[in-house]
Amino acid sequence: MRILLAEDDSLLGDGLRAGLRQLGFQVDWVRDGLAAERELATGTYAAAVLDLGLPLQDGLVALQNLRQSGVSTPVLVLTARDTVPERIRGLDLGADDYVVKPVDLHELGARLRSLVRRAHGQLQEWLCSGPVQLDPAARQVRVHGESVALSLREFDVLHTLMRNAGRVLSRDQLQQQMYSWGQEVESNAIEVHIHHLRRKLAVGVVQTVRGVGYTVQRDPA
Repeated sequence: MRILLAEDDSLLGDGLRAGLRQLGFQVDWVRDGLAAERELATGTYAAAVLDLGLPLQDGLVALQNLRQSGVSTPVLVLTARDTVPERIRGLDLGADDYVVKPVDLHELGARLRSLVRRAHGQLQEWLCSGPVQLDPAARQVRVHGESVALSLREFDVLHTLMRNAGRVLSRDQLQQQMYSWGQEVESNAIEVHIHHLRRKLAVGVVQTVRGVGYTVQRDPA
């Protein structure tokens, strides 16, 4: 899951990026409000962690501009501004959650997963498609109740597809949601991961829409 981190404190930003990566997130890090607004406007992120006291442009201004332009990416505000009026203002301007520094990394990861889950209309932590169940927090996959071992990238591909169940995602869309800045991506990497997933999962779970991309079916509500 690819997220954007907007934080101008170098020590805190470096620690958050490293910690979130250990929890399985792909993290791009920007250090000012203008960059945060520019990157979130691309729509390539599953969620964002946004500090308010950013240089060049305050985080709340960036958030307000994004919401006014129709960007619906879930945003978790991370800030030292812990007064009730500040929290209310942030939520009213479009923040989806609000956490006061310092924050526990595992709680931050759980809140991000919850935001993304709610944004996709998913009420439970486990994602399901046919016989396949995926737990984003534990990074576990089961097929017909039996655990299946996946590589990091295979899990990320499956998680992205299941998070967007019912939608067809192109190779480029999968890459955008899986890889952070500076990571090298082989031209056929997605196809290789899809091939391995099909070998490990039940027949027909990952489907190809010729000339468009890949999809998994959404389970009926």
